Amino acid sequence: MPVESDTSQTNLRPPVTAVVIVDHGSRKPASNEMLYQATKIFAAQSNYAIVEPAHMELAQPDIATAFRKCVEQGAARVVVFPYFLSPGRHWSEDIPGLVTEAARPFPDVAWLVTAPFGLHPKMSSIIDDRIRHCLGMAEGKPAEESCDVCEDSGGCELRGGS
Repeated sequence: MPVESDTSQTNLRPPVTAVVIVDHGSRKPASNEMLYQATKIFAAQSNYAIVEPAHMELAQPDIATAFRKCVEQGAARVVVFPYFLSPGRHWSEDIPGLVTEAARPFPDVAWLVTAPFGLHPKMSSIIDDRIRHCLGMAEGKPAEESCDVCEDSGGCELRGGS
């Protein structure tokens, strides 16, 4: 007697994965705007169709709002990236707790909180790039226009050391 093969597994598509990039949140609109820009850039350069910004506190959208927006767009899996340098209490306790609450209305949606930047191998290159850029600006030899951080503060300036 022939054995029927189960073809249902071959027709399955991988779940739609969304990304939520979450920072602390700030009372300063310019700080929050930087997260929106980082999210927009990541969305344009990644293969994820759904990418949402979120703030842990102090600003909107919060994690619950971003999580819900991901699900509304069809996500079956939500990956939350803490836009933090170090793995402190926000990463190990606060954000997972907020995501747990945000996911409660969506029991069929899987989720994960990734590690923050930490000691990523490309961090040294980023640090070196920022140092060289700021020194160049301070010495009057700009390689380019002011950076995303300094443009509204008057730029880099060497102080002291007459």
